[in-house]
Amino acid sequence: MLDLARRHLDGSFRGLRKVPEITAYFWVVKLLTTAMGESTSDFLVFGINPYVAVVLGCLGLVVALVLQLRARRYVAGTYWLAVAMVAVFGTMAADVAHVVLGIPYAVSSAAFALSLAVIFVAWYVVERTLSIHTIYAGRRELFYWATVIATFALGTALGDLTASTLGLGYFSSILLFAILFALPGLAYRTAGLSEVAAFWGAYVVTRPLGASFADWTGKPYLGGLGWGDDKVALALTIAIVAFVAYLSVSRVDVGERQAFPAAEEAG
Repeated sequence: MLDLARRHLDGSFRGLRKVPEITAYFWVVKLLTTAMGESTSDFLVFGINPYVAVVLGCLGLVVALVLQLRARRYVAGTYWLAVAMVAVFGTMAADVAHVVLGIPYAVSSAAFALSLAVIFVAWYVVERTLSIHTIYAGRRELFYWATVIATFALGTALGDLTASTLGLGYFSSILLFAILFALPGLAYRTAGLSEVAAFWGAYVVTRPLGASFADWTGKPYLGGLGWGDDKVALALTIAIVAFVAYLSVSRVDVGERQAFPAAEEAG
């Protein structure tokens, strides 16, 4: 009887979701982290030795992901710290591919898109679902974070591709990606696009949208306002901390399954 109860409790902990509910707050904080990652990465890479910056970004990502993977359930501060560090390091990965290795943005965008497609296929083959509502500890969470990392690298390359290679500049890129960001949700509501496809379609676009905004406000070229990457990064970090603090207190992004673990374990 005791063994049965223990197995039930263990299964309940494994069934606790590790990601937030998808609300307006989710998209706001997600966009803030994408923009912050862009400006922080650029500030670190150009403000200090780029190799040191990449090492620090990698270490920060590892620590943040370890904390997230060790958590039993979704915790706003832990989850968004991991997303923020993915944003910083994902930007560095895409920039290193172009600046250090000389890979054109079009090529790196295609490579990152292929990597993302491979992860999606492997995830679906193994788990038979890509649903955001079933991200529990274990393989699904690992697939989830692999996907998140790929989307950040892809989005960074795409944003630079449109602004620089295609000559649209940062503000026009913002408008382009804002439209692309809205399209999956519109298709979900009016054309029957599946919830999973709509979510991931919008999720991928948040990266180039946020990155384009950060570059537009921070950079003095390609139509940018030139406020400085350091100032933009600081302002965005303060905004993220404020939103995550609110989410931690209000728990408006916590679903019923996460909000009442004791009841779930007892039942």
